[in-house]
Amino acid sequence: MNAPAKFAPAPIDTYAGSPTPDDLELNIRDRRFARDGETGRWWLNGDPVATAWFNALSATFPRGEAFFVDSVKANREGAPPRLAAEIRAFVKQEINHTREHIVFNKQAERSGYDISFIDRRVEEMLALTRGRPAYVNLAATMALEHFTAMLGHELLADPVHLKGAEGELGDLWRWHSAEEVEHKGVAYDTWLHATRDWSRFRRWRVKSLLMLIVSQRFVIHRMQEMAKLLEQDGLTGWRWKAKIAAYLFWKPGFLRRIVPQWCAYFLPGFHPWNHDDRALINQYEGSFEDALLPAE
Repeated sequence: MNAPAKFAPAPIDTYAGSPTPDDLELNIRDRRFARDGETGRWWLNGDPVATAWFNALSATFPRGEAFFVDSVKANREGAPPRLAAEIRAFVKQEINHTREHIVFNKQAERSGYDISFIDRRVEEMLALTRGRPAYVNLAATMALEHFTAMLGHELLADPVHLKGAEGELGDLWRWHSAEEVEHKGVAYDTWLHATRDWSRFRRWRVKSLLMLIVSQRFVIHRMQEMAKLLEQDGLTGWRWKAKIAAYLFWKPGFLRRIVPQWCAYFLPGFHPWNHDDRALINQYEGSFEDALLPAE
């Protein structure tokens, strides 16, 4: 495994007034997972609902993260040096995430799941973004990056979510979560840069509207996809739909637990780094000695 490349802070601010920590480093942890051996169909603690949640999420990542990269890059012109460096690190992290989730998705397919319908839906949704102003796609990316950061925070903060994961699959999701938390401010700082001539109200209105649209689609689509994956297990009917809702909103309650962070997005003066949760990254890295090796 390659030692992580480190993108140390430059002396010039990422964006004037941004709460992004001055000493933040974006690390490229080039890790590979689940290359040896197969896992069970219900790889997460033998739970079909939990497995469906993570399988549905992962199926959206290859196309989704390519969209994130393109949206940020389309708005980077004239970015100050530090932000430009963070965008480059963001791109490298997202490319690695895509690679590993392609492997994960192929394993889900080998377990007998047809996840192609999720990929087709993402492709159809992304087709709607073509021809839109670059700032609109960036606002959508910013909202989705907030979702991935919230979910990443929750995965790192509470081990219950990945308890019982087979093989290296739990490590895959923890690795992805650590980097999502680490680069959670890049899309937002790119947005501040791209809309630097806007009024604060216009900026708030556009980002809030896109978050509402993205949130509705994210929740509805993931629940629908989970139900269709469970159908492939022969688990149908209202009882299993109720179990999906219970998993997401009650116990362990992924979506219920992120509500406060989601609401914070709409507050005046919001920034992802208003809440500094780098301790979770340090906790993750403390579990992997290789992740602490200096870059060559």
